[in-house]
Amino acid sequence: MKVDQFLDNLKRRFPNEPEYHQAVEEVLLSIEETYNAHPEFEKQNIIERICIPDRIFSFRVTWVDDKGNVKTNMAYRVQHNNAIGPYKGGIRFHESVYPSILKFLAFEQTFKNALTTLPMGGAKGGSDFTPQGKSDSEVMRFCQAYILELWRHIGPETDVPAGDIGVGGREVAYMFGMYRKLAQENTGTFTGKGLEFGGSLIRPEATGYGNIYFLMNMLKRKGINDLKGQVVSISGSGNVATYTAEKVLELGGKVITMSDSSGYIYDAEGIDSEKLAYIFDLKNVQRGRIKEYADKYNCKYVDGERPWSEKCTIALPSATQNEIDKQEAEMLVSNGCMAVSEGANMPSTMEAVEVFLKNKILYAPGKAANAGGVSVSGLEMSQNAMKLSWPKEEVDKRLQDIMASIHEACVKYGTEPDGFVNYVKGANIAGFMKVAKAMMAQGVV
Repeated sequence: MKVDQFLDNLKRRFPNEPEYHQAVEEVLLSIEETYNAHPEFEKQNIIERICIPDRIFSFRVTWVDDKGNVKTNMAYRVQHNNAIGPYKGGIRFHESVYPSILKFLAFEQTFKNALTTLPMGGAKGGSDFTPQGKSDSEVMRFCQAYILELWRHIGPETDVPAGDIGVGGREVAYMFGMYRKLAQENTGTFTGKGLEFGGSLIRPEATGYGNIYFLMNMLKRKGINDLKGQVVSISGSGNVATYTAEKVLELGGKVITMSDSSGYIYDAEGIDSEKLAYIFDLKNVQRGRIKEYADKYNCKYVDGERPWSEKCTIALPSATQNEIDKQEAEMLVSNGCMAVSEGANMPSTMEAVEVFLKNKILYAPGKAANAGGVSVSGLEMSQNAMKLSWPKEEVDKRLQDIMASIHEACVKYGTEPDGFVNYVKGANIAGFMKVAKAMMAQGVV
């Protein structure tokens, strides 16, 4: 395989999909040497089969707002690869959703899920509908209309959706309720459900907690066993960011920034547990903006910017894709940042990743570091299948074990001759090899 030649052909066949092209290129550059060492992969054209989704559903969603106006949105489900288990991936409700973003997310999800060691394939879905500013009734009607079209294509052994940006416990509950009515079954078809109807303990916390567990595995290789004395910059202010901050505080770190799509706050004194509780309530209950924190606690607020110019020793991007560019990566490094661990999906551009690797700082890509969410989703699927519920301590212990296992796989495949661990290369090769071997064993299907 020649990466440049393959990418040129992919871009020709699927034009105007930059996020998808970026995700494929990032993986292929890491695995090219490994792939070419297995001529049997090339004979069965594994690379093309693993890059192109199995199928994509595209449909219109029609719903009625509180004023009686009929609204329409576009919606999608990308079922990327199910060689190692049923399709598994979140649903995103955001105005930016279109096929390229969902194809990149489903592609990434395939390898992320493979890294967890759990039997899950990769998928992603969503709509350009935005819950922000909508009433509960409007959100419910949209979710029900979305599932009215999608329900035939999902199921506990077929495709198991979950939440993502714009889709939390409320939205998952509305979608699950409509699925249950239409399919006439009560199974673990969705994850991220409420505890009252099959959800798992610590699922909301899992992505944030898992990111810190992965970070600590990296730091322990450097002889660092806690976060005391570390200054931590976090982007985002939703579930991932808030629970990331919660675990940082628990381990003794100082959180100085959080953000939303409007701008970021910088609190020089540190965001303590009381302040964090305010942010959680502000974003998850009041649906407010992060600027309100700056007004309440009289700290710095920067409108329309991201927090990566602030001095920190650890950066935890937990908002959205491509939020750290080359210039911001260079600022992080020059300001003394020693570790970047991604809580979001592909939040660093390829140029930013090159800066991190060139300077040999600890850099954990999202497909490894933020796999905690889907890991606990997989554990929720197991609990649903067995009709039982594990205590919080057991789920958390299993999550820590999974993140340690992912870290071990990254070290196995990513350690370079000088001892530096290229976690990007390690994660990509580990995930790719598992999926490729499964596809090889099952023949050309």
